[in-house]
Amino acid sequence: MATATFVYIVIAAVLVFVMAAVVVGREAHRLDSVAPRSVYIPQEAMEFVAEYLPVESQARLTPDELELLLLAHMRWLHSKGLQPSNVIDRRQDIASTVVIGDDTVAGYLLGQAEAEGIEILDDIDVVNVVDAHLAYFDAIGAVGPRAAETELLGE
Repeated sequence: MATATFVYIVIAAVLVFVMAAVVVGREAHRLDSVAPRSVYIPQEAMEFVAEYLPVESQARLTPDELELLLLAHMRWLHSKGLQPSNVIDRRQDIASTVVIGDDTVAGYLLGQAEAEGIEILDDIDVVNVVDAHLAYFDAIGAVGPRAAETELLGE
């Protein structure tokens, strides 16, 4: 009788272990195919970018101008398909490499600033904002690796 009970306990333990291993394996596989969640918090981004900017750019840009540039940058990213509207548990489906050139986005932001009536005293301020904003994306894990020089040249 004691031997039969021991056998049943061992069989039950093995079954529980197998079921747990299957469930954990399935969830690990599912989570591997889902993009990691990177949460963009606008106020945090503003503070990060403001602190990351060189002193000269900090002196020339007001918080409202900085906020407008960050918002315009986010709109530009959305227009390029880099900021999808629904990202909760979305599978990683990026099929091609997307390269963001600093000069392209800086030109767009300068145009947006002009359209909003903001006088940018030095174009380098916009480049500094883009660099700082991309550093924030990197800090929260929202960007991939830097492109190689051959990818930037289109080779």
